[in-house]
Amino acid sequence: MKQKILVCGAGMVGGAMALDLAKEDRFEVTVVDYNADSLAKVSSAGKLKVLHRDLSDPAQVRELAGAFDMVVNAVPGFMGFQTFKAVIQAGKDIVDISFFIEDPFTVDEMAREQKVTAVMDCGVAPGMCNVLIGDAHHLLDSTESVVYYVGGLPELREWPYEYKAVFSPVDVLEEYTRPARFIVGGTTVVKPALSDPELMNFPGVGTLEAFNTDGLRSLVRTIKAPNMLEKTLRYPGHIEKMKVLRETGFFSKEEVTVGGVKIRPIDLTSSLLFPSWKFTDKDVDVTVMKVVVEGIKDGKRTRFTWDLFDRKDETTGIHSMARCTGYTATVALRMIADGVFTQKGVIVPEYFGAQPKCVDYLLKGLRERGVVYKEKVEEV
Repeated sequence: MKQKILVCGAGMVGGAMALDLAKEDRFEVTVVDYNADSLAKVSSAGKLKVLHRDLSDPAQVRELAGAFDMVVNAVPGFMGFQTFKAVIQAGKDIVDISFFIEDPFTVDEMAREQKVTAVMDCGVAPGMCNVLIGDAHHLLDSTESVVYYVGGLPELREWPYEYKAVFSPVDVLEEYTRPARFIVGGTTVVKPALSDPELMNFPGVGTLEAFNTDGLRSLVRTIKAPNMLEKTLRYPGHIEKMKVLRETGFFSKEEVTVGGVKIRPIDLTSSLLFPSWKFTDKDVDVTVMKVVVEGIKDGKRTRFTWDLFDRKDETTGIHSMARCTGYTATVALRMIADGVFTQKGVIVPEYFGAQPKCVDYLLKGLRERGVVYKEKVEEV
């Protein structure tokens, strides 16, 4: 009997995930979204069903999820947690890439009671980087430092922003406003996003600037290492532009009155940026990531390094960030469906990293889809 899969969200990443899952006869895939144009696009590209529903209503999500075996959540971050929770309440396994800001562990007991595997942050970063960090942490006798750099970028740099996004602009802007947490000498340090800029060179793309964002997320809680840092990558000059907008108030969520009408500046900014930041079918993007974990193994200082450079698949038309993010989630769903990972409760990807069979499964599945992580292990 086919497993019935519900994909919540038919955007660039949600659509890519639905199409990937629909390639297998063992899955019957349905995509749900409020955007009729997005549904029409994904429906025309693959053998799957579509539903036009408002996913902002948790009660409707619970009812929908109840008719399926597993759920993939790709809604915008601001409605991610309520969707995540509603699926758990429906008693269904879920793999989530919405990257919501709420604490997921508040529903861990509920997930355990419902005997649900609820995987959060299962994209590329957070997501696959957590898996690799968890893998190294599991192999080392003690972990001393964790650092990773990640960015999704248009291959062609176009003025003024030299940036485009596969995600909602609101979710991207969140990276520029949320304080960044990292660990130094065993102590949690908090700095503004966009701080501590540094220039780095990456093969295939050249010089990029790295800056602090709040990307460690669950790693702060689950990985015991005295030093941990995450930075986002953009083309040089991006930091200054975003700082000007932020400090002027364009990212504020506090209402202001303009011509007698109250608006949130971030809503206006998002509406203005979206046309400039939206990828077209013709645009080519790349994904760059470097993960470095150091520690002690068998009395020797050892360094694990993983490098990712991925480019849009021009044969399928699937953008790189959609591939790297979405395929991590779809391979994880297959891993759960195959019984390779069976733990119940709220699951963060570094839990996969503690199980070599899960790491192998994920890396193999991604390789088969052209997403390749190059690993190097060395004594330093």
